Amino acid sequence: MDFPPALTEHTLANMRDHLLALQQINDALSAGEMDQAGRIAEQRLGMTSLQLHGAAEVAKLMPQGMQDAGTAMHKAASRFAIAAQDAGVTGDLKPALKALGETMSACVDCHAGYRLK
Repeated sequence: MDFPPALTEHTLANMRDHLLALQQINDALSAGEMDQAGRIAEQRLGMTSLQLHGAAEVAKLMPQGMQDAGTAMHKAASRFAIAAQDAGVTGDLKPALKALGETMSACVDCHAGYRLK
């Protein structure tokens, strides 16, 4: 898929930040910091992050399948944020880990099907 060079760099920087956010979420989870994991997810990956990443501008150039995968990832990250906060109260990590897995699955699906040139 051909993006303008500046938009390609912007998009790749966003994806690198997504990967860094996932690593920071895992660090927070391993330290038992559920609220922190949820905050990172929502601010950097969740639906709240769309404006920060300029998603509306980039989405116009994406094929529908790539848009769908991105939307799935952002929604799953927001679900994870809520589940992580819940886990901080209940101690039950399973729903949070399931939502985190769904978030990462959307990343994998998109990267398996699309490449920026």
